[in-house]
Amino acid sequence: MDKKGSGIFEAVTVSNPSRVEPQTSEEILRWMEEEKMSAYNLNQFDDLSRKSVRVIKYKGGGTKRETEKEQIDVKGYAIGYEGLINYINALLPSSEIIKNALRSETTIYPEIALRELIANALIHQDFTVRGAGPMIEIFDDRIEISNPGKLLPSKRIERLIRTTPESRNEILASAFRRYGICEERGSGFEKAVSAIELYGLPPLKFEELENSFRVTMYSPKPFAKLTLQERVEACYQHSIKRSFSAARD
Repeated sequence: MDKKGSGIFEAVTVSNPSRVEPQTSEEILRWMEEEKMSAYNLNQFDDLSRKSVRVIKYKGGGTKRETEKEQIDVKGYAIGYEGLINYINALLPSSEIIKNALRSETTIYPEIALRELIANALIHQDFTVRGAGPMIEIFDDRIEISNPGKLLPSKRIERLIRTTPESRNEILASAFRRYGICEERGSGFEKAVSAIELYGLPPLKFEELENSFRVTMYSPKPFAKLTLQERVEACYQHSIKRSFSAARD
């Protein structure tokens, strides 16, 4: 196997001659976790080079797409996560708020929702889909977060909030929880829904595409301008969140 990152593996082999060089994407992910190698450039691994997070900011909204900025984050997911969030926040529109008698700038999207949705896209992507990786697309009126791979057969798109936890990449999911990137299993969408309600945003939109899954978070919109479908979906998402909240009380 001709690996771009063979030098890295050789360094590990010197310290541990019995170590077998990982061959598959799953073995590489396990190796990265066991050796705490999340900081390495993903381009050093042939199987993971296309799994870097791609961030694109477009001019305007709607379906017309004129690229304004584009960046591919080649850092390992764990070590590069904070930098990724900071970079995205810098691209987002902001508003001025007064807190503790001081004025400050904050983005119009809740950061906790952004963090949970991005973490979910990284964790639940299908690594067997070749030539595609997680993508974050920023428009004037929304953010679209997508990952390669459809939902697991046991999942239904209308029952994703607080569904029974299940991941196709449990090693990666477990590492994210240990690193503090995400918390309790199965709570990501619930936290995102709670945050967007607090910010007065339209409901999340979940879509299963031909070979990918996408979540859209919309910018603030007056209630009067919400479509009937958006109002129904907002009520539905709120009812699920309230149901689980009541069950815990």
